[in-house]
Amino acid sequence: MEVLLIHKYSNQTLQQWTRGQLQVQLNVPGRNLPMGYCDGTDADEAELRAIAEEEEVENLPIHKRVLKTGRQIWTVGAPPEPFVEDDD
Repeated sequence: MEVLLIHKYSNQTLQQWTRGQLQVQLNVPGRNLPMGYCDGTDADEAELRAIAEEEEVENLPIHKRVLKTGRQIWTVGAPPEPFVEDDD
């Protein structure tokens, strides 16, 4: 049986984050809601990188910010490229 380390965003996982039961909130640039939560272990980071490789993303950037509570916010991925209108 496979144990999932990354918990996708839901009302239940949001409550677990709020209670301090999950240590890391996973954000994606350009999205209002978190993509999910995890405990912040090396295995969690490896799972994120494996997911990115499955989606053919190389060198996944993960920016980590430590909060005063000791919990963390990880922003996964690069910000979207700004839209440039072509004048042609």
